[in-house]
Amino acid sequence: MTNTAIKDMTAGSPAKLIFGFFVPMVFGLLFQQLYNMVDTIIVGNYLGVGALASVGSTGSINFMIIGFCMGVCNGFAIPVAQKFGEKNFGELRKFAANGAWLAIGFAVVMTTVVCLLCRRILVWMNTPTDIIDGAYAYIFVIFMGIPATYLYNMVSGIIRSLGDSRTPLYFLVMSSLLNVILDLFTIVVLKMGVAGAAWATVISQAVSGIACLVFMIKRYEILRMTKEEAAPNGNIMKILCGIGIPMGLQYSITAIGSMVLQVAVNGLGSMSVAAMTAATKISMFFCCPFDALGSTMATYGGQNIGARRLERLGEGMKAAVLMGVAYALLALAVLSRFGDQIALLFLDADQVQILGQVKQYLLTNAMFYIPLVLVNVVRFMIQGMGYSKRAVLAGVCEMAARAGVGFLLVPYFGYSAVCFASPCAWIAADLFLVPSYLMIMKRLWKEQGVTLGTAKRNGMMETLRRLRGFRYGH
Repeated sequence: MTNTAIKDMTAGSPAKLIFGFFVPMVFGLLFQQLYNMVDTIIVGNYLGVGALASVGSTGSINFMIIGFCMGVCNGFAIPVAQKFGEKNFGELRKFAANGAWLAIGFAVVMTTVVCLLCRRILVWMNTPTDIIDGAYAYIFVIFMGIPATYLYNMVSGIIRSLGDSRTPLYFLVMSSLLNVILDLFTIVVLKMGVAGAAWATVISQAVSGIACLVFMIKRYEILRMTKEEAAPNGNIMKILCGIGIPMGLQYSITAIGSMVLQVAVNGLGSMSVAAMTAATKISMFFCCPFDALGSTMATYGGQNIGARRLERLGEGMKAAVLMGVAYALLALAVLSRFGDQIALLFLDADQVQILGQVKQYLLTNAMFYIPLVLVNVVRFMIQGMGYSKRAVLAGVCEMAARAGVGFLLVPYFGYSAVCFASPCAWIAADLFLVPSYLMIMKRLWKEQGVTLGTAKRNGMMETLRRLRGFRYGH
């Protein structure tokens, strides 16, 4: 298991390696979104539209906080992937250990702060009075589970950095099934309301994280560290924070725009909140392949930049973009044909107005999935290469676009403007990311004293591997 699960992405066909890593990632994210959808389906059908709106109104603040946790963990895993590419396994273990120490510290501080402030944030967000109590009951429990979020994402991030995307999938499947069972038990049997759905999510993620940790410790010899390797190291922690915090901020900054948009939607009333809740859940499910491509490219970029296989980065980028575009066209076709039927999973057929708004949101977003492909592939490639600060700036572009729609357009155009918020954000991010990636690649080739055209003509793969003094992570 140890030898076959770990995958070296610095040699072989980039397209085959990316696809092989991508497929388990897709299934993992689909299962993750599946149990998020099950939460929403059970809440909507057993507790009603008001409860559905309560859960949905917390979506942006949930994304801001939990997204930061996930981004930080993904950032901590990038140096692990780079050291794996270098075949420097001693340093790899030090980065893994110090990432774990930092994750523990971040989890304690964040849990304390956000639990104290979450009701004030809901009030600031103009959450409708008829759903604010339910929103607080749900999000407070989710925030209590921040340590479980750090645990699972830190462990799975380290495992993926070694090229193994299958193992996290197995534990996500387990978590998904457990979450469904606990949803029904806490809501239908124990009558815990929306808080029951939150407890089901937290408990299932905690169980998955603990099981994944035990598995990693027992099965991955490459991660078995000495006492010296496991000790806290200030210099390593500084490097990890320099990559992890910007990646976490990228999610949070993007979420600020979503929060501004949520405030605008809240002003449209609980029916619009319910429509956006159902539409967002469906959209997130269909966007899983884009997220999987992003995570794949972070590992691919990290390993190849560590191995100094610069020529493979562009090859991998092309392969990933082609895969993403093919899926984007397929998703558009499916949502165009079946979008309204899918919405019936969350809502009753007699809720005609809400169903119409759900379909409008889904189709509008699906028409712009190709820009979303570039957002995920280019951003995560840049992060894997060590340029996480540039990804933060892309997040700023997304935030500005979503906030602009919320402030300027929603008050005048209503729900129709809400549907265009994400497409505007994706395009804004691409306008920064694509030129930024091209500039980075040009700089890296220039540092080698080689033009991209010359490298392609002369096949300098092995020469580049041997070059010393390669710098990355500017």
